[in-house]
Amino acid sequence: MKLSTKGRYGLRAAVALAMYAKDEPVSISTIAAREELSESYLEQLFAKLKKAGLVHSIRGTNGGYQLSRPAEDISVGDVLRALEGNMVIVDCPDSESQCAKYSSCVTKYVWKRINNSINDTMDAITLEELVLNSDGMTEQKGQKAYCSK
Repeated sequence: MKLSTKGRYGLRAAVALAMYAKDEPVSISTIAAREELSESYLEQLFAKLKKAGLVHSIRGTNGGYQLSRPAEDISVGDVLRALEGNMVIVDCPDSESQCAKYSSCVTKYVWKRINNSINDTMDAITLEELVLNSDGMTEQKGQKAYCSK
């Protein structure tokens, strides 16, 4: 399984909101400049995040985006599923009615364990945890806190 740029860039943008939009909204242009990402692409990603209820927008001169919930209540899994959809390595059916080979399939156990591990890990990491882990890394000597371009 490989994440697309939607997931990678969207997660970076969500972390940027958690870091910089605590007290006031941050514009897409500010995030785009800070993260060296396309504004038009970020607009598409924020539309998906907004539809999922993870961010909200504020109109006006000082408008922009903020997280809809505290960063400690939003998991990496919330963000990635909003942008990428279902996060599984193999879309394996859960019953014999969905798959004729279900009862004799020896690999379903592997796929289920891998899928569960991926989702458990993504759900265990919050945006707040990423912000706390980024302390000291951001804007130090021009370095970015993220490496996935």
